[in-house]
Amino acid sequence: MNRRSLYFTGPFETAIEETSVEMAADEVLVETRVSGVSAGTELLIYRGEAPEELPADETLETIDGDLSFPLRYGYASVGDVVSIGEAVDDDWLGRTVFAFDPHETHFSIAPEQLIEVPEDVSVEEMVLFPSVETATSLVLDGRPRVGEDVVVFGAGVVGLCTIGVLASFPLGRLVAVEPIPGRRERARHLGADVAVAPDELDDVLDRGPDCDGADLVYELSGHPETLDAAVGAAGYDSRVIVGSWYGDKPATVDLGASFHRDRISVESSQVSTLAPETRGRWTRARRAETALSRLRDLDVGSLITHRIPFSDAPDAYRLLDERADGVLQVLLTYP
Repeated sequence: MNRRSLYFTGPFETAIEETSVEMAADEVLVETRVSGVSAGTELLIYRGEAPEELPADETLETIDGDLSFPLRYGYASVGDVVSIGEAVDDDWLGRTVFAFDPHETHFSIAPEQLIEVPEDVSVEEMVLFPSVETATSLVLDGRPRVGEDVVVFGAGVVGLCTIGVLASFPLGRLVAVEPIPGRRERARHLGADVAVAPDELDDVLDRGPDCDGADLVYELSGHPETLDAAVGAAGYDSRVIVGSWYGDKPATVDLGASFHRDRISVESSQVSTLAPETRGRWTRARRAETALSRLRDLDVGSLITHRIPFSDAPDAYRLLDERADGVLQVLLTYP
């Protein structure tokens, strides 16, 4: 059958094109109701700042090829199963499901790649599942301990979800660092004890000569220059978790000050894989179940600020690119 798919066709250019979809005997056909636009990876692609030779995502069967133009991309779609293949159980028909699928009106997919939307989670809330799963992975990698001071740089959607997950821990203090006032207020709403502008952080961390710096720092702003500030906020024997992906933008870090003497650890975190030290007891399925539990508990609906018809999708990317005050999670809606 015919469908409409969103393509990134060049820097700052998108187009909706007619494509076709075929359903195999062991697949279902999903009609999309809503999809979420990522202000991280998708915005890098939109701006032409993603490494074109990099595979789009080797862990998702719904996304193939590399990041060169033109490409279909996206990983947060929710819709209804409207048809099933001959080898699929009849119970799948009519279910509302989530899939890591690009922005398009219909898609075929194997049932094992779907997550059924729980009855107590709305369709729009479910679109934020990838962000909450990323936050869950970031917290697993950061290993927060009781009584620790934790600083999160960046209160975008992933940063706010991470703050929400961290707020359930018995930390000493949870500090959000964000230049946009409205996002600082959202960080407090989701559980941050303190939310400050970047130039106010030093005053917050100064707790005496024997207790300077944070125990755990997250860099989630998406800006390479913020990595310096994250390392600077870390205390002795602390750790910095870099969850931002900068694409092809270089990150120059000043390691000539207290970095070596303070034995600061800088680690990467990425949701596509599980960290080696967690694989003994954690699986992707267990992490997904944990993320669903967090999704139920967090007020993720408050992060949705704009709903734009799929036919007007280029407006969504322009809106995110301009970083207008008040813009957080943008949804594409399908008639």
